[in-house]
Amino acid sequence: MSELELSVAIENLLVARNLRQMRTAQAALRPGYYLRAARHLRGLEGKVLIGTGFPVADTFETDGPVGAIALYEALAALGAEPVLACAPPLFDALEQDFRVLPLPTSDPDRAERDAQAALAELAPRAIISIERPGVTDDGRYYNMRGEDISERCGIFDPFLARANCPTIAIGDGGNEIGMGKIAGAISALDIRVSVTGCDELLVADVSNWGAYGLIAFLGQWAGKDLLGRVSPVAILDYLSVRGSVDGVTRENTPTEDGLEASEGCAVIEQLRQLTGFADSDDRQ
Repeated sequence: MSELELSVAIENLLVARNLRQMRTAQAALRPGYYLRAARHLRGLEGKVLIGTGFPVADTFETDGPVGAIALYEALAALGAEPVLACAPPLFDALEQDFRVLPLPTSDPDRAERDAQAALAELAPRAIISIERPGVTDDGRYYNMRGEDISERCGIFDPFLARANCPTIAIGDGGNEIGMGKIAGAISALDIRVSVTGCDELLVADVSNWGAYGLIAFLGQWAGKDLLGRVSPVAILDYLSVRGSVDGVTRENTPTEDGLEASEGCAVIEQLRQLTGFADSDDRQ
C-alpha cells in the first residue's frame, strides 16, 4: 500500500474503539495526518522536545508518559536528542533516567518566560505534545471530569505557540494541547475543549497509542523494527513504582485509561503487521 494508505489504516486503527468520540475529531482532520507528522521527525538530528504528563490527584497518570518514553527511545535510536518536558512529580520520577526539562506548575507569565528561554537554548527541531493539558478559553485547565487542575498541571502551551519548528500534538479527549486546531468540530463533546493548536494534530483512543503510530512510520523508513522494542508492560511497571495512577480508575496499577497493558501491546502488534514487521526478528 502507499504511504497515504498506510497512514489512513493507522488512523482508523487508532480510533477503532472510539472510547472518547475521537472518530468525531478524526472526521475534522485531513487524512494522512500520521504520515505528515512523522515526516517532520524523519531523519532529525538535534533536540526534539516531548511534553507530557497529566495530573491526577496528587500524582500523574500513565497515559502520555508511556508513549513519550517509547517515542523518546525511538528517536534516540535514530540519532536525535529527545528531551522530555514535564512538571513535578513526573519530572522527579524521570530525571535520573532521561533528559528532562522542568515546567512551571501554575504561573502563566513565568511559563511564557521559561518557554522563550528554553526554546532559545535548546533550538528544538520539532516539538511534540502527548496528553498534555491544554488551556481553555477562560485561561484555565480542566480534566475529563471538568475539575480545574490549573494549579497542578504545569504549562506547556507556550512552547507550541512560540515554536520556530514543526509542532505535533496527540490527544484522546479534547482537553489536550493541539485540540484547538479543531475546536469547532469537537465543541459538542462533553469536555472543556483546549484552544491551543499545533501544526499536526493526532488523535487516538489512548494518547500513548498515538506515539506508536509515529514510531511505525519512523521504523519503516529506517528499516528497523522500532515498535518491536517497545514494551508497554515494562514502561507501565517503571512508572507504577514511581507513583503513577491510571487516569480513569485513579489507582496505582500498570494500566492506561482503564485498559490492561495487553491492549496497548495488541495495538503495537497490529501496527507491526501494517508495516511488515510482524514476522520479523529484526529488532536491532
